[in-house]
Amino acid sequence: MDVKPQTIIDKINSREAIVAVIGLGYVGLPLAVEKASAGFKTMGFDIINDRVKIVNEGRNYIGDIVDSELSELVKRGFLSATTDFSMIKQADFIAICVPTPLDQYQQPDISYVKSATEKVAKYMKEGSMVVLESTTYPGTTEELIKPILEKGSGLKCEEQFYLAYSPERVDPGNRKFKTKNTPKVVGGIGEASTKIAAAMYRSVLDSEVFEVSSPKVAEMEKLLENIYRNINIGLANEMAIICEKMDISVWEVIDAASTKPYGFQAFYPGPGLGGHCIPLDPYYLAWKSREFDYHTQLIETSGIINDRMPYYVIERISKVLNNYKKPLKDSKILVLGVAYKQDISDYRESPALKVIELLEKEQCIVEFYDPHIDKYEYKGNWKKGLEKIDANVLSSFDIAVITTMHTSVDYDLIQQNSKVIFDTKNAMKDIEQRDNIRLL
Repeated sequence: MDVKPQTIIDKINSREAIVAVIGLGYVGLPLAVEKASAGFKTMGFDIINDRVKIVNEGRNYIGDIVDSELSELVKRGFLSATTDFSMIKQADFIAICVPTPLDQYQQPDISYVKSATEKVAKYMKEGSMVVLESTTYPGTTEELIKPILEKGSGLKCEEQFYLAYSPERVDPGNRKFKTKNTPKVVGGIGEASTKIAAAMYRSVLDSEVFEVSSPKVAEMEKLLENIYRNINIGLANEMAIICEKMDISVWEVIDAASTKPYGFQAFYPGPGLGGHCIPLDPYYLAWKSREFDYHTQLIETSGIINDRMPYYVIERISKVLNNYKKPLKDSKILVLGVAYKQDISDYRESPALKVIELLEKEQCIVEFYDPHIDKYEYKGNWKKGLEKIDANVLSSFDIAVITTMHTSVDYDLIQQNSKVIFDTKNAMKDIEQRDNIRLL
């Protein structure tokens, strides 16, 4: 029996629809909270027991969520979490928000998406609306998700269930734009799928919901967003290397270029790229493009430049130490900041971790301090950071290397007590005394 799209839309508008969110990470948990806050009974699904336990206790582990809001939603019964995927049979709207990493060959690893989809297919009921939010290559929804759902459920897409793609847009640490007020893009398998998915997001978000003609358009749009940033950051990084060779401040060059009121947007260099999306997404499109016998030269070149930056940072640190008649080997180095961006506790793909790894390979003695991260795991090993920095701690190192610019760090203290500073983020720009500061 076909379930009419309007029937599902009416259920959404009356808040009778039950929502399932698969994956309770940086994308899934904020989305689940917004759905629950809008009055929908929301179930979060995850394979990590600790996440489920923490959510059900009303506690939070994502920086952009208000702790009291999550706690109240759990207390009132609007939000719960489980590892029992059979509960999906209760859901009317199912959002898949699982990781999409790269494998060791820099090719898309869609195993999490496939596994989640197979679980959904096994338990979904007739009339369900399924939306993939994980960043992926164009064609995933139509070529991978749809066949799995149809085969596993025995239901026909666009008649007995509905399917769309709506890319996540999450910027950890952004104080202005959160899940609720960030515009959403939706592309369904057909017109009915698009309208149902859009109806749900319009009922939850305080932002525009932009409908596109297909999942492929929405999937490509997401890649364009992040590849745009990847390429422009690659340009900024290459400019930094060239400017250093010419004894020009790249930071001053960017500030000067930014005075142009049109045709220029400032991007800044750094020790590399971090986060789940920007360093990875170009490889998704590069991989898919080979299917069409096309080589993405510009996209891959920017990736090469950005991936090279941690090595360039090591070269610069070595030069700075040489000027102080200190070899890189056995130097005592303090890395300031391991989060991949300012004022967050997320260190996924952080270039600082690669910088530390390379320094330790050079037999340096490396410690780190990050006010948001007390320890991190990298390639199966844990590294614990310093609990605090003070004058005595800073003066004990041969060099302080700033790899993340946190606003809570006292940069005056660092300048006054460090022997020399290598600043990859221009964090010390407002410090007047600059004799011991070296910029990327």
